[in-house]
Amino acid sequence: MSLPLVAIIGRPNVGKSSLFNRFLKKRIAIVDDTPGVTRDRNYSLCEWTGRQFYLIDTGGMMPDTRHEMESRVLRQVEAAISQADLAVLAVDCQTGIDSTDQRIAERLLKSDVKVLVLANKADSEPLEHECFQFARLGLGEPLPVSATVGRGIGEALDQIITLLPTVAAEEMPSDAIRIAVIGRPNVGKSSFINRLIGEERVIVSPTPGTTRDAVDTPFEYQGRQYILIDTAGLRRKAKVKEDVEFYTTLRTLRAIENCHVALVLVDAADGLSVQDLKIIEDAADARRGIVMAVNKWDMVEKDDRTADIFTEQIKQYARSLSYIPIIYVSALTGKRVIKTISLIDTVHDNWGRRIPTAELNSFLEEIVARQPPAAIRGKHIKLYYMTQASTKPPTFVFFCNYPKLLQKSYLRYLENRLREKYILEGVAFRIKVRQR
Repeated sequence: MSLPLVAIIGRPNVGKSSLFNRFLKKRIAIVDDTPGVTRDRNYSLCEWTGRQFYLIDTGGMMPDTRHEMESRVLRQVEAAISQADLAVLAVDCQTGIDSTDQRIAERLLKSDVKVLVLANKADSEPLEHECFQFARLGLGEPLPVSATVGRGIGEALDQIITLLPTVAAEEMPSDAIRIAVIGRPNVGKSSFINRLIGEERVIVSPTPGTTRDAVDTPFEYQGRQYILIDTAGLRRKAKVKEDVEFYTTLRTLRAIENCHVALVLVDAADGLSVQDLKIIEDAADARRGIVMAVNKWDMVEKDDRTADIFTEQIKQYARSLSYIPIIYVSALTGKRVIKTISLIDTVHDNWGRRIPTAELNSFLEEIVARQPPAAIRGKHIKLYYMTQASTKPPTFVFFCNYPKLLQKSYLRYLENRLREKYILEGVAFRIKVRQR
């Protein structure tokens, strides 16, 4: 099963984007007092008490509007509601119920989606008492919250988790490697899959956006089972305006979440773009194995050093992603397409690799002796031991006397030394620091 989906909805200017940012602890959505700032759906992965779900910010709903732009926003919100496992209806404590709130509530009562009412802008205790008027909407007991000052946010997230379905493990062949072929529109993802499996199993077209849904294609190579997932091209979120494009982007994100290895296709003619980096970061945030394939290599004028220069430019442009292996391919001619499989095998094996605890602690002793963590506020930080808590992705846990004081620069040092020692190519592993 895919991760649950939570849509924040409501009339304009009730603080939906502020709630979105507060839940994520990041300033992602634009916040402004002017109604209608949010038009396209904004979505991101949210985590609370170990549970993950997709959170969607939507534009202000105006159910009876005849205005063209408001109608487009309304269609976007309707699409979000139809996909959501839970609709969070944001209302305004300070202005109270209005007719638009009532019409939105009527729409929700006719749907099958679960609803949680959050009475926002309850910035003080007297305002919290105003939230109970929203019980008249018939959608259950409202919760008072304040996105501005943070009141009630933890309780709201607790309630969201309670209302979401439990995600079960996906049933699939235990030895099948799931590969999500991802990238910007028109980089040749479908052509790559067709060349790899040697037959027309998915639609190929030069028109960007031909692939609308994720298509699973099982195949076997040298006795090993694979499942290829051809996905719709990921565009910048600001360009996702049609309802169908929203579905494709969300499904692509879910394909990343459900794969073992993400094969990111990059257009050789364009080079590595900002959007390519965002796609790679989505896969890294999901802690999947990652391989970069530079496609359309046949169209580049080159000599025997062109690939090395290109690789160096990519790694200089994105130093934090230098652990990702790069291969140069042509879906048109078939050059090096089949070689991506051996690279994927290596990354998948790294993703599932387990390192003995005794070996890790010898490694820790060596690197701490080489460079101990800096003292903070007069307190000497000691790393006592480490272990690998899990695989797929590899998760390393360090036990420390003052885990909250350990600097991010030292965590990067630990990550870099782990990569040097164990060559975890293509793997975005986790590092956790805990109190001994």
